[in-house]
Amino acid sequence: MRRGRFTGYWLMLPAGLWLALFFVIPFYSLLATSLFDPEGSVLTGYDVSYRFANFTDALDQFWEPLVRSLWYAAVATAICLVLGYILAYAIAFKAGRWRTLLLVLVIAPFFTSFLVRTLSWKLILADDGFVVDTLQFLHVLGEDGRLLATPVAVIAGLVYNFLPFMVLPLYASLEKIDGRLIEAAGDLYASPSRGFLKVTLPLSKPGVVAGTLLTFIPAAGDYINASLLGSPNQRMVGNVIQNLFTSTGDYATAGALSVILMVIIVAMVMVYIRTAGTEDLV
Repeated sequence: MRRGRFTGYWLMLPAGLWLALFFVIPFYSLLATSLFDPEGSVLTGYDVSYRFANFTDALDQFWEPLVRSLWYAAVATAICLVLGYILAYAIAFKAGRWRTLLLVLVIAPFFTSFLVRTLSWKLILADDGFVVDTLQFLHVLGEDGRLLATPVAVIAGLVYNFLPFMVLPLYASLEKIDGRLIEAAGDLYASPSRGFLKVTLPLSKPGVVAGTLLTFIPAAGDYINASLLGSPNQRMVGNVIQNLFTSTGDYATAGALSVILMVIIVAMVMVYIRTAGTEDLV
């Protein structure tokens, strides 16, 4: 019996070591970086001076890309939720024997590089491409109108790249719903729309919460879509952090901005989960 008491701890050991190695240590390093003396450099080295003013300085300089990132991520998440719910609902309830094939098609983009997928959107939305030509023909865009280097292109790239992260959790929740509950709603004279709002949507709430989190969090920190599909006017906080780390060598500001982004996202996630109801995630 005594040996059995420690079995759970031994099973948790690999995961604990993994978290310590790839989360706790990097997070400590990032936190220390955010408190560097900004007078240091890559050549002379940095001292941890516990300069908390780095956070206010980072916000003063780069609050616009930070707000823009959260806005782009929120819009992309909302679009993914609408498109993803329709697709997941169709796969779960209407696909029949084609369900497996449709699920494979949902995850098929993961078989290619994230960078290659985003570059393909650069070709699709090119100024001389079919999409722009069609929109100009329909007078949606002017003669000199374009999609690249606009918020539309960046958000479209985010939606495309992160849509599978929304579809899969939604499908997992919808697929578990007992069809007899939906039939019972109809037997009680509920219209299809009312039955959806009262039965299907509440039961799929865990998938909605998981999908929105899995979409919003990486979208807020993304920098590839803004870099390839946008312009400096659409740069996101990820682009700023990358530039500070790799080009200007301002490690203190880059670390502070990274910590600020992390804290904001964690706070938003906690509020969102509390508002959505944590009991639905169990």
